[in-house]
Amino acid sequence: MNKIDQQNIQVGEIANGLPLTIPVYRLKGDGSGKSVYIQANMHGAEVQGNAVIYQLLEQLKNLGLRGDITLVPYANPIGCNQKSGEFTLGRFDPITGVNWNRLYHYNPELVRRFAGQSDSLSDQELRDAFKAALVEEVEQRLNGPQHALTTGKRIALNLQRLAHQADIVLDLHTGPISAKHLYCPEYARASARYFNIEHVLLIPNEFDGAMDEAAFCPWWQLQTQLKRQGRDFEVAIEAYTVELGSQERIDLTEALEDAQSILSYLNYQGVFVDAPYQPKNMQRHACYLKDYVAYYAPMGGMIEYLAGLGEHLKAGDAFARILRMERYLSEEPLHTLRFDQDAIAILHFASASVNQGTELYKFFTNTFDL
Repeated sequence: MNKIDQQNIQVGEIANGLPLTIPVYRLKGDGSGKSVYIQANMHGAEVQGNAVIYQLLEQLKNLGLRGDITLVPYANPIGCNQKSGEFTLGRFDPITGVNWNRLYHYNPELVRRFAGQSDSLSDQELRDAFKAALVEEVEQRLNGPQHALTTGKRIALNLQRLAHQADIVLDLHTGPISAKHLYCPEYARASARYFNIEHVLLIPNEFDGAMDEAAFCPWWQLQTQLKRQGRDFEVAIEAYTVELGSQERIDLTEALEDAQSILSYLNYQGVFVDAPYQPKNMQRHACYLKDYVAYYAPMGGMIEYLAGLGEHLKAGDAFARILRMERYLSEEPLHTLRFDQDAIAILHFASASVNQGTELYKFFTNTFDL
């Protein structure tokens, strides 16, 4: 049985001066495989990832490990305790209003510097030096003037320092009311078939502050710049946001299935010795980020969500109805919403009560089989 080590890392202090900590679990491999970093619950209501990490630990302690594995549940201890009545908020920092998952660091100048100094380095030397530089940059910011860091930035940098040390990074999330789906960088699309996830969103080489982008964008940008210089260089990192369904709930049976999906991908990546995990034979539907369409409420009212999660819609199909009882005598109180193109319903707003302009649904469009 593999030994599981726990370390509690301090990521800040709360108002009474006590430390704000996160648990970090580590398992050591034999050094012959890729290292893995997995975190969950960066957004407060997105709790299923903690159950998946539990199920992963239950499986990993009995597997032969080639690579080191680091797992972080409760990655944002403020967010998961950010309650309003019976609901968990925790998507945005309550002080600054910034999305907790848009606070990671990326410095394109570091990429340009390494691309310009790479001629004397072998691929492995370049990978080692660039990984060390990414970690060092984050540490410099953590060790710099303490008054320059917000609470959210300090949490994000501590997590990013762990992530930059790994070859594979998985950030576990959920949607409001959501089908399972995977955010996958376009260069890694072949790997997406090893997750048991039906819906795959292919994202470009652009940094918008999220953990997966913070992990893969520097490497992808480095590859792109070296290619312009006539050198082929393989992206050394794969990073994904794994959307596990809907928020405000855990399901340990589903969590075991989700863990097995992740283990199937890690087995494909050679992280284990003789592990049995294989991807399911299933149809996987993909679309590009530019074709991931948000539909906003054209009017305020009470919403009946008609399109089920993962449902395939034809152009013109009804996907929701809006009830407006205050207009019962002056206008038609019930309005049917239809989408104007073929689509797959991926997620929808959690509440039936919406203002005009609320994001009601998000749809895959221009889909194709992966």
